[in-house]
Amino acid sequence: MRLRAGLPLLALGCALLAFVAAGTAGAAEIGASQRRAIEGVIHDYLLSHPEVLLQALNEAEKKLDQSAGEGARQAIAAHRRALFNDPATPVGGNPAGNVTIVEFFDYSCPYCKAVEPTLERLLGRDHNLRFVYKEFPVLGPESVTAARAALAASCQGKYVAFHDAMMTAKGPLDDERIYRVAGAVGLDLSRLKRDMAAPWVTAELKANMALAAALGVQGTPTFVIGHKIVPGAVDLDRLERLIAAARKG
Repeated sequence: MRLRAGLPLLALGCALLAFVAAGTAGAAEIGASQRRAIEGVIHDYLLSHPEVLLQALNEAEKKLDQSAGEGARQAIAAHRRALFNDPATPVGGNPAGNVTIVEFFDYSCPYCKAVEPTLERLLGRDHNLRFVYKEFPVLGPESVTAARAALAASCQGKYVAFHDAMMTAKGPLDDERIYRVAGAVGLDLSRLKRDMAAPWVTAELKANMALAAALGVQGTPTFVIGHKIVPGAVDLDRLERLIAAARKG
């Protein structure tokens, strides 16, 4: 069996697939010497033409990205109300903005804190952004306490003030620090603690966990912008590109 030097990638792929199929489903129909010959031909060709393998890898990566993008689009569409219009979820920025950013975050997450100045700068520059805060406390019991306090702060009209202060707070997260921040932004601590135990707070955190699982969110921070799910501490340029794409539809 001989492969021409100019063998198209598609033909090589067919040869590889045929070899794999023969080696698994039809092992009894191919002899050991023929298998070795096929392996040798493919091995030699790829050594002589590494660009073919690179092209195949690039094409495979592109297909995976397209598949992930379509999966994200479908997941976002299926959970649109929970993502963008849950009445228990705090909203910042411009509530009437023409693009919504959703962030899943944890107050114990250093990457969430690192990206916070970028988000504040973005909201300061673009007054047509709506920002949805999804409390996603996955890094321990202190994170849960902080998330409960944040949601409860909305009962006193101070969710964003508390959130911003928590994102800039230094040092390890513990109950003392959480309540110190709460007091510093003017929250009534007795009322805050009562509201933290309210059933709707527990329900909201459970709903956020279920929503994150449905979307495939695996860590913090994770953003939803337009039809895309974007993990990690994204820089300002990329955020602005994602927002511009979302505005175009």
